[in-house]
Amino acid sequence: MLITMKNATKWRHFTSVVSIILLIGSLVAISVKGLNWGLDFTGGIVTEIQTNSALTSHEINQQLDTELGQDISVIAAGEPGRWVLRYAIPEQGEAPDVSAAMHSLDAQLQVLNTSIVGPQVGQELAEQGGLALLIAILCILGYLSYRFEWRLASGSVFALAHDVIFVLGFFALTQMEFNLTVLAAVLAILGYSLNDSIIIADRIRELLMSKPDKPIEDINNEAIAATISRTMITSGTTLLTVGSLWLLGGGALEGFAIAMFIGILTGTWSSVSVGTALPELFKLNASHYKLEPVSQEP
Repeated sequence: MLITMKNATKWRHFTSVVSIILLIGSLVAISVKGLNWGLDFTGGIVTEIQTNSALTSHEINQQLDTELGQDISVIAAGEPGRWVLRYAIPEQGEAPDVSAAMHSLDAQLQVLNTSIVGPQVGQELAEQGGLALLIAILCILGYLSYRFEWRLASGSVFALAHDVIFVLGFFALTQMEFNLTVLAAVLAILGYSLNDSIIIADRIRELLMSKPDKPIEDINNEAIAATISRTMITSGTTLLTVGSLWLLGGGALEGFAIAMFIGILTGTWSSVSVGTALPELFKLNASHYKLEPVSQEP
């Protein structure tokens, strides 16, 4: 048992070092390459069309990419042959003639409506999204400071930052489009990662109070062993759902599904490694949760 405990501690410390390296790499990718902001934030043109139901999104995308010379997002509108096109505003500021660009594929194509999302609207969405993220983080910090002693809470806070930064670093490195659905995934990752971290931290606190003479390293290993089955089952079933969404959800949900998939993996990883290693570094012990007697003097 002692050898197992020592090996578990070494593995936790090793994975924490790997997490820090990945975290630094993600920060470098974000600062150097930046995020590829989607039309939700930069503004653009949204066109809804009705075409031959036999056409696929790949054929439409390839045709428009060749004719219009820019990357176009093709999203199914829910009815056979109806598609929503999203693309950047050309330099001349006018919407291109989609029906002419698609004439060789479908001469009977109908443009149902076209709307332009200006950069002012995109900037407002970016500000509101950033504000939502800030409020969520502040609420989480307030909850953790109330629920746990700061040494134990520090691990959960760092694990949250690790998960979000890693997802942002992946999108910066791959230059995948960062839109409102990905931002929604980032907010969901905050809640999911927090849930895992709180389960483990709560178990650590219970063990510290019931076994005050036990070293913090052994306490952390025992807390992980007690919660790992629950963590793996929860993470596994969620990954199956998100993986199905990734494979079957189409282009509109691809960014959301990828962000959630990465966030769940890193959230489980960081809760076990970083979330427990940092309290050890700050010398967490049972005395920090020792109940102080209440004085009866007036």
